[in-house]
Amino acid sequence: MRASLLQIGVNEGESVDSRRRRVASLVREQAGADLVVLPELWTTGAFAFESFTAEAEPLDGPTREAMAEAAADAGVWLHAGSIVERAAPDSGSPADEGALYNTSLVFSPSGELAATYRKIHRFGFDKGEAVLMGAGAELVTVRLPDITLGVATCYDLRFPELFRGLVDAGAETFVVPAGWPERRRAHWTLLARARAVENQAYVLACGTAGTHAGVPQAGHSIVVDPWGEVLAEAGSGEEVLTVELDPAKVATTREQFPALKDRRLGLETPRR
Repeated sequence: MRASLLQIGVNEGESVDSRRRRVASLVREQAGADLVVLPELWTTGAFAFESFTAEAEPLDGPTREAMAEAAADAGVWLHAGSIVERAAPDSGSPADEGALYNTSLVFSPSGELAATYRKIHRFGFDKGEAVLMGAGAELVTVRLPDITLGVATCYDLRFPELFRGLVDAGAETFVVPAGWPERRRAHWTLLARARAVENQAYVLACGTAGTHAGVPQAGHSIVVDPWGEVLAEAGSGEEVLTVELDPAKVATTREQFPALKDRRLGLETPRR
């Protein structure tokens, strides 16, 4: 299984429409891959809080259209990173109408929207994303022909219980788009490896390059195997990181070292 992580920059002076066209072209160039992954909030920049309201779009907006076409043209599964979603009137309760969410989009090779995920853990400590966006509430997995993806976003990486929940839902590979700041890059690498080791799963963590609203980005997209070994890691600039994965390695690792079977906390207490 071939996966390509597109570590792109959110360049100043580049319009959102121009960026969509550029990214769609990059996705099309990945024909031959099985899975392509984009970063978090690449249409606006993860730290461009003042642009969230103006750049918000519905799930059936221009980013969905552009990424669906690109996925179909390339014939790939596409995790299209995330967008600032503006909830539509029919999205749930009337109170939800117009609310903003950090929402990931996953497309099949035919261009079908296979799954969406609203980011559960919002970053900002009572400012920024934490106050501008609503919190998601549902864990999301996506079944590919050879492997099941568990979907998480950026700050989610710091919350291991989310990943345990995804494992219980059948996840074998975690896909984590992010806009992670350079000043905490060591945490990015450490946490990606930790989530892989403790869950005996692949981690595909795709970050951004450049600077978002004055915040230097970590880059260093990374792919980690179920033993915690780094299979590939990008630098700090724009880069396409491509790696071959063995879907069978997840089951093999869990059989050879069955630590997950020894879990006690978080499971139903057995009867005596």
